Order: sequence, then structure tokens, then C-alpha cells
Amino acid sequence: MTDRYARGRLKDEEARAKLVPLAPGERPRAVTVAAIVALAMAVANVAAALAGADLAEDDQSALTGTVLTTGILVLAGAGMWRAKYWAVLGFQIVLAFQILLLSIALLRVERWWMAVGVVVAIGLLGWLFWKLIRAMARLQMPAR
Repeated sequence: MTDRYARGRLKDEEARAKLVPLAPGERPRAVTVAAIVALAMAVANVAAALAGADLAEDDQSALTGTVLTTGILVLAGAGMWRAKYWAVLGFQIVLAFQILLLSIALLRVERWWMAVGVVVAIGLLGWLFWKLIRAMARLQMPAR
């Protein structure tokens, strides 16, 4: 068991040594993509609300939900644009919930092309989630 632990620690140290610290004002590409996705999701959220697509039973809770989720997405998008670690971490939480909700929605899909769209969305969001992990490591790295 100790041998496996030592090998794992060695791999971790090698991975850390390969990471390059960010230059001042630099933002990883995955974080830039995530910021754009977050802001696009916020715009889509407002557009859906204006079009009358609400999941709540009454108008007040629909408005509250739209304002809350749009605010979170805008805050995360703006924070990621400024390359803030907390914003990337918060957006990963949003991505995880979105992936889970889309996975549950896949159970209720009635048309094959909708299932393909949901699976593609899950794949793209999962890919972005994975890419943000390395970007988060670079964002929290101390300058060498």
C-alpha cells in the first residue's frame, strides 16, 4: 500500500512540475470558453423567460428563479473573464448540476433527435468541466 501511495505522490509531483504559471493578465483558453458559455447561458435564460418558458407554477417564483440563475451565470462569467479561481469553481458546480439535470432529462426524451441533442450537450459540458480542472490548477499556482 505504501508503494502505491509513493507512486501516486510521485505522479502528482511530476504533474505539478509540468504546470506553467500564468503570466500577468493571462487567462487559460478553457476559462475564456467557459466565461463565454456562462454569459451565453445567461442570455439564453433571459430569452427563455421572455418567451414564456417557465417551469414554475406561479409567475413570482419563475421570476425569482430566472433572476437568481441569470445573476449566478453573469457573476461566474464576469469572474472567469477576470481569471478568478472562485468563479471557475462556482461555474463547475453549475456545470455539474446541468449535466445531472440533462442526464435525468434523457430519461424522458420522446424523440430520437432530442436524445442525440441531449447526449451531445452532456458530452460538451463534461468536456468543458474536464478542461477547467487543469485551468483551475494553473489559476491557483503561486508564481515561481
